[in-house]
Amino acid sequence: MTWVITRMCRECVDQSCVDVCPVECIYAFKGTDTVAFPNQLYIDPEECIDCGACEPECPWEAIFEDVSVPSVFQEDTALNAAIRENKDDFIVPEHEPKDAPTPEAVEENKRKWGLGA
Repeated sequence: MTWVITRMCRECVDQSCVDVCPVECIYAFKGTDTVAFPNQLYIDPEECIDCGACEPECPWEAIFEDVSVPSVFQEDTALNAAIRENKDDFIVPEHEPKDAPTPEAVEENKRKWGLGA
């Protein structure tokens, strides 16, 4: 199994998960095709060791085990895997601390992406 960062990370990109990943398998896209790879973080499924350290660190609740990804986010599993074919356009980002979102902001983000709260 592996972990998947879903679109709930888009434009939020907290990066707290990056600091706790023991194998540095969480990446940011630095290429130009932002339609194919929107502004969010991605987990390389072949590098992920399934430790789960990233999931509780995400204040946006955007990270799921691949077998538990909500159906509304199923295509995000393939999107995370697609970084393998474009690895030169990805980097392990330096963590830039951000203010934690409010519970209301997290719930609004879930509704925005169709998760329902």
